[in-house]
Amino acid sequence: MSHDSPEEIRKTIRTFLIVGVTLLLLTGVTVGVSYLHLASMTERILVALLVAGAKGSFVALIFMHLKAEKIWIYMALAFTALFVVLVFALPMWTEGDHIVGTRPNKWSAGVEAPHMPVHSPEPAHEGAGH
Repeated sequence: MSHDSPEEIRKTIRTFLIVGVTLLLLTGVTVGVSYLHLASMTERILVALLVAGAKGSFVALIFMHLKAEKIWIYMALAFTALFVVLVFALPMWTEGDHIVGTRPNKWSAGVEAPHMPVHSPEPAHEGAGH
């Protein structure tokens, strides 16, 4: 069967319409989830990322025609996804790694930070010949 046959065109249009309606429904889910009172910000972010990931997958697989591509396309896509995760994770991972003395005295919520011991310089030795 040719890709230009009327049956193939109807099938493609039907697939695009189904995916379009699914994207609209998932957008409604995104709006609906914003009104839910989830326990933590982490849960809200995870739900939002799951819905956004599903929508992005539909767009990439159907509208960008990745569903019929070769393995190299999927490997490039997986590498890109891994790179994005690393780019977001690296600042979070290094957030707790501060140079001594560079941490502010107050946290972002205005609460006093716990007392950190202050290191005093070594006392100079008298008669060292300087």
